[in-house]
Formats: sequence, C-alpha cells, structure tokens
Amino acid sequence: MAEAGLLCGDQRWSLKGKTALVTGGTRGIGYAIVEELARFGATVHMCSRNQKEIDERIQEWENKGFKVTGSVCDLTSRADREKLIETVSSVFDGNLNILVNNAGTVMLKRLSEHTSEDYSKIMSTNIDCPYHLCQLAQPLLKKTGNASIIFISSVAGTVGLPNISAYAASKGAINQITKNLACEWAKDNIRTNTVSPWGVKTTIVEPVLDDPVLLGFAMLMSQTPIARMAEPSEISSLVAFLCLPTASYINGQVILVDGGFSAGRC
Repeated sequence: MAEAGLLCGDQRWSLKGKTALVTGGTRGIGYAIVEELARFGATVHMCSRNQKEIDERIQEWENKGFKVTGSVCDLTSRADREKLIETVSSVFDGNLNILVNNAGTVMLKRLSEHTSEDYSKIMSTNIDCPYHLCQLAQPLLKKTGNASIIFISSVAGTVGLPNISAYAASKGAINQITKNLACEWAKDNIRTNTVSPWGVKTTIVEPVLDDPVLLGFAMLMSQTPIARMAEPSEISSLVAFLCLPTASYINGQVILVDGGFSAGRC
C-alpha cells in the first residue's frame, strides 16, 4: 500500500512520457524552461531563429541525458509557424501535452517615440504569434486528453510602468487571452495559465548611466522587496509546476513572479 502511494505521488510530480514545445528555447527563460521540463522527464521540441544555437544547445542537453529536439523558425512568419506545428506533429506522432509560448520582444521607449513599425513588431511577436500557435496546436493538445498551455507575460501587463506602453499592452492582451482560453478549452482537458516575471537576468539590458529610461527601471528594481533580478531558473520552476499533474486544478491564472514588486515598494 505504501509503495502504491509513493508511485502515485511520483506520477503527480513527473512529466515522464509527456511532450512539450517551447518557443525561443536557446536563451534566457526559454533555455531554462526547456531544461526544467526535460529534467522532469518530458520530451521537448524547441525552436529558435539560429540553427547554430539550436545545435549547440541540443548537444548540451544530450550530454545531460535530456530528450530535446529543435528546429529553425521565424515566429513572426505565419508560414513558419504552420511549418513548426507540422514538425512538432511529426516528431511527437500528432500528440502535444505542453505548449510554452515563451518567445517575445521588448522595447523600452516613451510612448511619443514609438513608431508604427515599433508597435507592429511588438504586437505581431507578442500577440499574433502565440495566439496563432495556440490555434494551430489545439488539435494536438486536445488529442492527448491532458494538456497545458503556458504563456510568458510580464509584470508590465498588470502594473503600470513608464516607457514600456506598447509592450505592456501586448502582455495585458496575453493575460486576457489566458482567461478566455481557460474558459473555452477546459472542456477539452486543456489548462491555460500565464507566468509574469519582473526583471530577469539575461533579458534586461544593464543600466547605462546616461540613459534615463534604463536608470528609471534600475530605480524601480531597487525598490522591489527582494531587490534583485530573478534568475531564469526561478521562472522556469513555476512553468514546470503548472504543467505537472499535481497542478491539475490550476486554470486561467496569471501568476506574478516579481520578488514582491506588485505587493508594494520598499
């Protein structure tokens, strides 16, 4: 009886036999997510624009005993997104348990300085791409009977911040899409949640003394109760948890990983 209970517990905290797609998987948060999911036993496919980086990362993960494949994809291209899902379907025999929409772009500019090209680039990358990928992946996710979608958003999508209006709007949209998909697709046994980081190492440019925009963000970071940037692994751990069987009743949530920033300034 004790052994049976232990086995049940292990399964609830394991992704063995599960398949996952992570966008933007060669650097930063995406890299950490791929490694975290693979460490829990998932077989992962990731994409990037850079074939050399894909090859180097896959070799690293093979050396660690992780099951990871990868393919080149320009996620701003509709045709490339369609090709990516075709590749994933082929690699995983038409099944996908986990979709992590991680890839995105950020631009620190005053609203008055944003060009129409800036705005279009941010909206295309941060909204159009993950929205379309969800549409394309839905049949594969539904087929498994137990699937999870994770969006990587930002504190900027929840809290008002200066000099980041277009990016913040795109992440606010992702937060709302999360709730809509949670309602629409729960009947297909697809859960949808979002992880919203604050500053994360490797994703925020180091402050430059004569750049008032970056200096402003450095000041905000210093007022965070845990007054430092997060490590990518501090974000990926929550992503992995939300994909585990033990999180099976968590759906439609936007969870901030911000060192207490949204709770109050110190």
